[in-house]
Amino acid sequence: MKFFKRTLRTAVLGLSLAGPLLAAAQSLPTAKPEQVGLSSERLQMLTDVLKADVAAGKIPGAVLLVARQGKVAWFEPIGKLDPGTGAPMQRDGIFRIYSMSKPITTVAAMMLVEDGRLKLDDPIATYLPEYARMTVGVEKPGADGKPVLDTVPARRPITVQDLMRHTSGLTYGFFGPGLVKQAYNAANLGVGDPTNAEFSQRLAKLPLAYQPGTTWEYSHSTDILGSVVEAASGQSLYQFEKTRLLDPLGMKDTSYYVPEPARQQRIAEPLPTDRSFGVGADLNDPRVVRKLESGGGGLVSTAADYARFLQMLLNGGTLDGKRYLGPRTLALMTADHSNAGAGIVPGPLYLPGAGYGFGLGFAVRRNDGEAPYPAAGGEYNWGGAGGTYMWVDPKNEMFVVLMLQSPKYRVHYRSLARNMVYAAVLK
Repeated sequence: MKFFKRTLRTAVLGLSLAGPLLAAAQSLPTAKPEQVGLSSERLQMLTDVLKADVAAGKIPGAVLLVARQGKVAWFEPIGKLDPGTGAPMQRDGIFRIYSMSKPITTVAAMMLVEDGRLKLDDPIATYLPEYARMTVGVEKPGADGKPVLDTVPARRPITVQDLMRHTSGLTYGFFGPGLVKQAYNAANLGVGDPTNAEFSQRLAKLPLAYQPGTTWEYSHSTDILGSVVEAASGQSLYQFEKTRLLDPLGMKDTSYYVPEPARQQRIAEPLPTDRSFGVGADLNDPRVVRKLESGGGGLVSTAADYARFLQMLLNGGTLDGKRYLGPRTLALMTADHSNAGAGIVPGPLYLPGAGYGFGLGFAVRRNDGEAPYPAAGGEYNWGGAGGTYMWVDPKNEMFVVLMLQSPKYRVHYRSLARNMVYAAVLK
């Protein structure tokens, strides 16, 4: 009881924020920005920019969380939770995090690797037999001169590592051109409320966009990794993640759907004119429970929940005295696995960007330069199509979570937040 009182008192005194410090009670210790080498004035400048964009009707609202040296130094709700109702943003607003689901699913799979139930060099057909004989799509000129889709056999199996680093040859249908992508769209993979296993079987019938292990291509790889987790663990993806990761970490608002009316009131909504993030791809309604648990893009979460996940990673795999992954496993995950030395070339849409490689579940900064915004080499990050973004900078002992729902401006705010947060780093 004395420990609880002391912890709560420290949390309440650590930050002078308007309203109750929700995250301080349920999440991480807090500190004033200057206590961890950050500038309150400069962090307020970023907050003010976001507020101005809300006032201008560019975005409905956001939640910004900045943590350094193991303490939350800035945690601000901005604007509206729901532009339709006018409800104000809350620190515990629930956001569709889309591809920020990928690091969580990859960590879950790496826990199975540490358990001895999965290996990175395993062919995924070991767990999902439908991937035993894959073909690769090849575009050739047809009789009328227009390209037609032909197929050739895959030269080698897809491995678990391929799924984690997006070198499986799989793709997405809603980003970029190409006949394989058109085939994905025509297949309507999500029709009829499939389970993860059914989705995997449907996807396996389509040709790959590239030979496995040759090209970084953003894809359904992490969705299929979720099916591998199910096969290796004997549980549904959510059951495994909830039991081994989400519940122990205290991530009580991280789930694939939000069926509870009380939690539904905390779902952040986009502007009605800003819901699309690709061809035939609009923001989903997490209130509607479906069978599919998309390990690559299906989770919802809060800033405080995701902060606990990131603090665990920054700590080398531990939080609050419990170990989730070994430090060598984290080092492997945050190394560059998708480079010329590995025989891998960037695809036409290389989302990690200049200066970055890709590890197992994250983009990984190769050095301090080349990228057009500040960070130290070894930083790792990823974002979601709905507008959410995070990065972890081990050298600066810092991580940032930016939650908003704006597919249209998602790239803009990633760069803006980085520039302005690093301008607030004083030492």
